[in-house]
Parts: sequence; C-alpha cells; structure tokens
Amino acid sequence: MTDFRQDFLEFALARDVLRFGEFVTKAGRQTPYFFNAGLFNDGESLRRLGDFYARAYLTSGVQCDQLYGPAYKGITLAAAAAIALAEKGHNLPYSYNRKEAKDHGEGGVIVGAALAGRVLIIDDVITDGGAKRESIELIRAQGATPAAVLIAFDRMERGRGERSAVQELQQEYAIPVIAIATLDDLLAMLGRKAELSRHRAAVLAYREQYGAPA
Repeated sequence: MTDFRQDFLEFALARDVLRFGEFVTKAGRQTPYFFNAGLFNDGESLRRLGDFYARAYLTSGVQCDQLYGPAYKGITLAAAAAIALAEKGHNLPYSYNRKEAKDHGEGGVIVGAALAGRVLIIDDVITDGGAKRESIELIRAQGATPAAVLIAFDRMERGRGERSAVQELQQEYAIPVIAIATLDDLLAMLGRKAELSRHRAAVLAYREQYGAPA
C-alpha cells in the first residue's frame, strides 16, 4: 500500500469519515465499518481530499483532458481535485451537470467547461453504479469520451450478482475505475495498527461473506 493510501485512510479515520462498529448498508447488510465522505465538510478537509484525488489520478497512469463531477457530491469533489491538480502543474478544465436543464441564460445541463476529449468522472463512492452510468451516457451524448471514474473508496463487495458495482461498470463500459483506497487497503491498515487490530477479524469476515472476486 503506497503512502498516500495509508495517509488517506488515517485521515478518514481522524475525520470520523471511517468508523468501526455495527452499521447497516443501503443493501441491508450488517457491516462492521462505515465510510461517509459527506463528513469531509470543511475547507481544510476538502483541500486534503482534493490532494488525495489528484495523487490517485496521477499514480493511475490514466490520461484525461478534463474533470467532471456528477451533481451533487461530485461537483465539490471535482472542483477540489481540479485545484489540487493545478497546484501540481496539471491545470485541467472541469464541469458538472444540473439535475434539470436550464432554459434561460446559457441554458443546457452542463455548467463549466464544455465536455470535450477524455473526461475523468469524479465522485465519492459507487453504490449501484446508476449515477455513473448516467454520467457516462451524458458525456458520450456531448461528443466526449469517458476516460475513467475516480472514487474515494471501493468497498469491493458484491452487488446483485457475483461482481461488485465497480467491476460491473468496468466490464459494461470498458473504462477503469480508480479508487484512492479499497477494502483490501483497509484490511492491510488494520493488520499493521495495533490499536485497530481488534476490528480486523470482523472486517475480514465481512469481506469473505460479501466480497466480490478479485
């Protein structure tokens, strides 16, 4: 696990974005941990989060011409990533969508730079993949090419079938999904940090019960 992934998980833990206990997922599964990116909710945490997105993108080897954030969470995340990338010498345009098309002023559903070239979609997580599919289709409809999807955390668990939502999206659209950190990274951290080791057995059991094949 590279340093930025470890740093990201520790940052998420410090901000209470990553929690351990007894929770229920959207799918109704009992889970021993919870990840809520909505708690990155102040200026400093957003600055740091944007930097992690930038580092994950630059490490991935994926090439893009601009960033796109799906409404609503993705709007702030794409902007934060754009700022962080500019600070690292990669000044890229970004845009986001409106939930409803505007029929006055500049009109349309896209705010910011016009979608063109290779577009990197930035969001927090992938639950069932529906919002990302909408983004991919919207980008294609504008004549641009979806380059990849970049998310904060991949739970690596099965959706309705044997594959995870991430795997289903990758197979359906033949584009990569990049995560700042994954459940396997989390398990590695729990194995290294003595103060968190008591949670590892429960997280590992969850991975074995609900995890998608690698």
